[in-house]
Amino acid sequence: MSGEPRARTAVVVTGAGLAVPGLTGPGDLLGAPAGGAGFDPETGLKGRDLRHKDRATRLALRSVEPALRDAGLLGAGGPALDGTRTAVVVSSNTGNYDSVCAYVDIAARQTSRAISAMGLPHTSTSAIAGWIAAGHGLHGPAVTLCNGATSGLDALYWGRNLIAANRADTVVVTGVEPANDVVRKLLGTRTVDGAATVVLESAAHAADRAGRVRARWHGLHRGRDHDEVLRTAAGSPAPGIGLWLTGARETRPAHLGTSVRPVALADGLGECGGALGVLQCAAAVAHFDAGGGGAALATARAADVSAALTLLPPAPAPASPAEWSERSGRPERPERPT
Repeated sequence: MSGEPRARTAVVVTGAGLAVPGLTGPGDLLGAPAGGAGFDPETGLKGRDLRHKDRATRLALRSVEPALRDAGLLGAGGPALDGTRTAVVVSSNTGNYDSVCAYVDIAARQTSRAISAMGLPHTSTSAIAGWIAAGHGLHGPAVTLCNGATSGLDALYWGRNLIAANRADTVVVTGVEPANDVVRKLLGTRTVDGAATVVLESAAHAADRAGRVRARWHGLHRGRDHDEVLRTAAGSPAPGIGLWLTGARETRPAHLGTSVRPVALADGLGECGGALGVLQCAAAVAHFDAGGGGAALATARAADVSAALTLLPPAPAPASPAEWSERSGRPERPERPT
């Protein structure tokens, strides 16, 4: 997939939230924490609503609430949205590894009769998405992706697709990776221990409820040649790229220019895995909130595939006759002859 079909439905980002140790919010992803009490797993991952849930699920749930609040979709009595038109997409490559390994060990030592029914649901990769949906009354599609380094960006892409296909007006997209003994033994490197959630909406839905647009979806490119994917994604938006978000640090390509601000999230957080793309989207929201210029480019790279997502600032000006028609509800303006 080198690009994506043009959709009649514009998609926007309206909220972002984190549950990452020491960080107070998305703005901390772009530099030193601004101060205040950052997220503390010792206290933040406790509560009746988190009982009998694994660490990845608890981290994910703790990132959803601030994202919904940030989007203006969380009222005093809970989520203020139409649950039948709200979907959940989760990205996590190692989320339930500890649960799976624990149950395999128990079955090997004591046979399957020793396995507890209370924790068995956590051996399913869809458990995190299910708990998010159940905890917030969301009855739309629930999707889980766990396909490596590009998983977080792919999760955002599938959230966009659910809106474009009219399966949902709002999509809660969560990326989460837990740090535990199983993950450390498997990966052998420092990993993030946290979650990020962003809220995607159709532009029409956000406008109808007077929601604040934080970023606009421009497009996702995917392919085997990392340089070509990066070049295509960077050359597609106007204005040009102002922020370049990566996982590990990379050499800046010449076509990005020297004014682009590079941010490698792994420098501060460790290997981000399936949470990377969602963390990058949250960082892009913080960039635009702070008045950062240009578009934001988020890239993820694996041995055999790369993905690049471009997000535009929340400017309202239409970019084409088709987009003008969609926003205004009027017939498309004819192109002026040249």
